[in-house]
Amino acid sequence: MKTAGPTETGAPQVPGLDLSGGTRRAVARLLMEQGPITAAEVAAELHLSAPAVRRHLDALLADGEAEVREAPRRGRRTRGRPAKHFLLTDAGRVRFGHGYDDLATSALRFLAQHAGEQAVGEFARTRVRDLLGGAVEEIHAAGGPGERAEALARVLSSRGYAAAAREAGAGVQLCQHHCPVAHVAAEFPELCEAETEAFAEVLGTHVQRLATIARGDTACTTHVPLIAPERGQGRQVTTTSPRGRQHDDHS
Repeated sequence: MKTAGPTETGAPQVPGLDLSGGTRRAVARLLMEQGPITAAEVAAELHLSAPAVRRHLDALLADGEAEVREAPRRGRRTRGRPAKHFLLTDAGRVRFGHGYDDLATSALRFLAQHAGEQAVGEFARTRVRDLLGGAVEEIHAAGGPGERAEALARVLSSRGYAAAAREAGAGVQLCQHHCPVAHVAAEFPELCEAETEAFAEVLGTHVQRLATIARGDTACTTHVPLIAPERGQGRQVTTTSPRGRQHDDHS
């Protein structure tokens, strides 16, 4: 009969503890559930050696996912340094998910119900204006549509959208490989539409949204032609928005 094998530290294996990459997550979860907690308490709870615990705690600290608090002194002062207590930071809690998307979706549903669809659209336009902020002048000063697309990609990347601009035929494709609001935009395509309209405005040319993460694509892709429309033609925006929320005819 096989016995449980040793952990990475030689201690007895804990059922359900995945050492192929789950040990650090187990340490992080313990900090979340029981922190502030000492390294010795982590080692005892997870049956890990002290060096292994220190390695995982150091990694969490380096990534900004954990922080240290000095243990409060109680009673008589003793020799030596007080034990350090570790707890998870807000960044570390992201490992375990959050309900921000659900909260935002509920808030927009409430807005649509009590203030109408126009209010949702205005919110979406205000949001993207705030997103670009003072960077609009920087983008305008970049030159032609291609240079502006590259400048816009840099701004979006600095906002967490992991964006890049690349030449594609007679134009440039602006690709956003991350969308912080994709879950919400799946129900409220106004967010995608307002973003696309803002891109056309800031780039000074018509654009076409080819794909969106909210619709299930791997990236949000916007085609930007390198030849600007003739004067007087105006800016055109073509979008391929997510399906969005379904309206109840009986409401």
